[in-house]
Amino acid sequence: GLMMKRIISLVLIAVMLLCFAACDPIVVNPGKETEKAPTGPAVSDPYANKVYLKMDVRDFGTMSIELYPDLAPITVENFLKYVDEGFYDGLTFHRIYNGLVIQGGDPSGNGTGGSGLTAIKGEFKANGYDNPLSHTYGVLSMARRSSPYDSATSQFFICISDDAKTFDGNYATFGKVTDGYDVLDAIAKVELKTNPITGEKSMPVETIYIDRIYRAE
Repeated sequence: GLMMKRIISLVLIAVMLLCFAACDPIVVNPGKETEKAPTGPAVSDPYANKVYLKMDVRDFGTMSIELYPDLAPITVENFLKYVDEGFYDGLTFHRIYNGLVIQGGDPSGNGTGGSGLTAIKGEFKANGYDNPLSHTYGVLSMARRSSPYDSATSQFFICISDDAKTFDGNYATFGKVTDGYDVLDAIAKVELKTNPITGEKSMPVETIYIDRIYRAE
C-alpha cells in the first residue's frame, strides 16, 4: 500500500528528471547568457537605397554590383571602406567552392588571411540579426571564421548557384551582381587545383586577379 505508493512516486519523479535532462534545448551560441531577439532592417524596403560598384577582373571582364546599406549597414560600410581605400585592387579570387561560391579579398591569397583590422558584427539570423536576402545566384556575402560569428573582415564571396541558399542565416548577405554574369560564370568554370594550405581542391590553377573594385557613381 503505502510502500507501493512511495515507489510509484519516486519512479514518477525520476522519469520527470530524465525528461528535463533529455529535453534541454541545444545551446547554439555557448557563452551567451541570453539569446537576443533578431534585429534587422526597420525600413519598409531594405533594397531601396543602393550603392553601385564595378569590379574589374583581369582577363575576364567587368561585373556591376549593387550594395544594400539599409539591409546590412555594418557590412556595407565595412566593404565600402576597403573599396575606397583600394584594398581589394590586385587581390584574387582564391577559392571556387563546390560549385556554390567564388571567394576573394584575402591578401595572403590562400584563404588564411584578412585585413588585420577589427572584425565586424555578423548581420545574419544565427547571430540575432534578421537578414532577409537569400544566398541566390549573384548575391554577395561575407566570409568569416567558423567561430566566432563576429569575425568577418575583408574576405567575401559571390554565389554562383541558387544552391548556395544552404548558407542562409549563417553568413551576412549585403549586395548582388546586376550585370556581367558572363564574367561570373566564366570564373565559376575555371580549372582547379588543391590549395596547399587547406588541402581543399578549390584554388584556381591560373590566378584570378581583381584589378579594381570602385564606385560606379
